[in-house]
Amino acid sequence: MPPSTARRVRVVSLSVLALLAIVAVAALAIGPGQVERGMNRVDASRAGPVSDAARRLHDSLLVADLHSDLLLWHRDPLARGTRGHTDVPRLADGNVALQVFSTVTKTPRGINYERNTAETDNITLLALLQRWPSPTWRSLRARALYQASRLRDAAARSHGRLTLVRSAADLDAFIAARAAAPANARPVAALLASEGLHPLEGDARNVDTLYAAGFRMLGLTHFFDNEVAGSAHGVSRGGLTPLGRDVIRRMEALGILVDVAHASPQAIDDVLAMATRPVVVSHGGVQATCPGPRNLTDDQLRRIAATGGVIGIGYWDGAVCAIGPASTARAIVHAVRVAGLAHVALGSDFDGATTTPFDAAGLAQVTQALLDAGMTPADIAQVMGGNVLRLLRATLPR
Repeated sequence: MPPSTARRVRVVSLSVLALLAIVAVAALAIGPGQVERGMNRVDASRAGPVSDAARRLHDSLLVADLHSDLLLWHRDPLARGTRGHTDVPRLADGNVALQVFSTVTKTPRGINYERNTAETDNITLLALLQRWPSPTWRSLRARALYQASRLRDAAARSHGRLTLVRSAADLDAFIAARAAAPANARPVAALLASEGLHPLEGDARNVDTLYAAGFRMLGLTHFFDNEVAGSAHGVSRGGLTPLGRDVIRRMEALGILVDVAHASPQAIDDVLAMATRPVVVSHGGVQATCPGPRNLTDDQLRRIAATGGVIGIGYWDGAVCAIGPASTARAIVHAVRVAGLAHVALGSDFDGATTTPFDAAGLAQVTQALLDAGMTPADIAQVMGGNVLRLLRATLPR
């Protein structure tokens, strides 16, 4: 090759490498945000007005929500975001006292509500784009622990604005601190959960690992069957495995709440047959107002309530079909009628690749919708947070 040609080849090669480097940097800087903007949306056209009476009632409540996936995304929980649904400033604006934050460690490509295998994974690429530590590129346990560390770090940096709750004593201290705080400086409590038990990586001893990291609620499955149980969206849709039964017993011994959101009907049956403590559904809907593979039948509502548990009702289409506060209120009213007032709560699935009519700052719209549906202020107070706080006081480790 003539020297001039060789020089041109080198110049072109270096230019291509430089272009690839620019593209990679741009993907790291812009990619995660653009991905999230397309997945966690607010459709304000589905929202409704809030009266002064509803706003006054809402501001008097202790609001609790059972499910947010904020920790998956490349955002500081303490900073007010311009995308997604939750962060501490917006939770404070929405008068949220306690938010359950769930870690997401694996989702299948082509994710859908009907049938998914465990062979593919979207989170690996997201972990790379968001520059997560290298152990998270391969280990689901490492992903859960990394997201947990992000929540602990946010609480440590918050100067009291965000408190991580691990015990009943933590919760009581937080409630007292919130009651003493000015209305414009109320702190927010966080409880750590997992979206599925695949981070156990097939080893029941990792229940203790997650407990030590602060996890106090664990979902069994997500969108695919795992080593513990079948998913409502999986292939086998089977029940608890022998490992799953061991895991349930260990969770109950430690005081970790069992969450059957996304679990198959058979897995829910198996859990309810062996549970000795309350069982929860962190986020979902009811078949009576929105038929779907993960929404609960009236029989399931009654049996979960019989354990002393609670059912979190969401705001997105898979939970309530027609997105809007009135649809959420309709599902809540039905669940209260069937399961009983003490067993219904909020389960937003904020930041869970969902489109909702409002973000965390707009939760007064749910209060308005419940008033419009005929619920009394006292009953609304229980659904909007009282039931969750009572359950946690009774079940968190002492």
